[in-house]
Amino acid sequence: MSIGWWRWSLALLVGVSLGGWAQERPDAQSQSSSRNDEIRLVIPFGQGGATDALFRLIVRPASKRLGRDIVLENVPGAAATRGAQRVREAASDGRTLLASHQTLILSFLSGISTHDFQAFVPVALLMRTVNIPTTYPQHEVQSAAEFAEHVRSQAENKSARPVRIGMIKGSTDHFFWLQFLKAVEVEPEAVQMVGYPDTASQVAALLGREIDFSMLNLPSAGEMYAKGILHPLGVADDRRLAGLPEVPTLEEQGVAVLNTTNRGLFAPLGTPRELLEPLTAAFADTLQNDALAERLEREFGTRVDIRLFEDYAAYLSTRTQELKALANEVEFVR
Repeated sequence: MSIGWWRWSLALLVGVSLGGWAQERPDAQSQSSSRNDEIRLVIPFGQGGATDALFRLIVRPASKRLGRDIVLENVPGAAATRGAQRVREAASDGRTLLASHQTLILSFLSGISTHDFQAFVPVALLMRTVNIPTTYPQHEVQSAAEFAEHVRSQAENKSARPVRIGMIKGSTDHFFWLQFLKAVEVEPEAVQMVGYPDTASQVAALLGREIDFSMLNLPSAGEMYAKGILHPLGVADDRRLAGLPEVPTLEEQGVAVLNTTNRGLFAPLGTPRELLEPLTAAFADTLQNDALAERLEREFGTRVDIRLFEDYAAYLSTRTQELKALANEVEFVR
């Protein structure tokens, strides 16, 4: 079956999985405000990934609370640095923001980017998503506990291809796999890391069996898990997910890995706080809705965690030190 067919199928599946959000054009959002009053929210990843999916879910009610249009703009590429650079160079007028996560730190640690989160105003941490190593249902490996033995057996079979793992170089999934390999005592040289520009292209490659494994999550793959099109190997949290109650944690399988992707908002340096506070209030009010928070956890494996301005900056500083220590252990640093 050709990869082209899978890419066409993926587009359909993503539309179903996200309830059509990934197919929604930004100009289909509320037209109540003039274009000059719009806030542009740059997502440095392509449509269909978890960051895109989650922000498409919450941006409409946040926009309604704010009374201004929030227009999403996908700017993927260069390990999410292309979109980040666009926001970094934007005017500090409160009308351009970045929706990102710890890839800002990891791309700096890996040497892909020359700047980290300190090149922006940390505006608000909003949510944390539990990550899931994933394969296709027919793969020989169906649990995280089987991974290391499979890699070893492939290495011993001279006619077998290396185990292939999809990732976005310098991003959260790249770091996840290095952390995972260390936990299961597999050398990075024993597998082949294959770079992709975004999550959607990794999913297409996984469905087309170009790769063996990818780090996904419920926002990017929940519908495909439910339909049996993709298979979760375990969840990288200290407890099982309500949306995947039958899937054990990695720790239950003897793999000591906890890993979440922590998403928030950033503004260009110099953006006055008073221009950002109405936006943070709108997003915070949206996420503090109990029904939405429950849905995020059940359907998207995502937990609300709101930290604003100085609290978010302090959180990012702490995470940078933790990630730097781990990065040194797995030889991820520049």
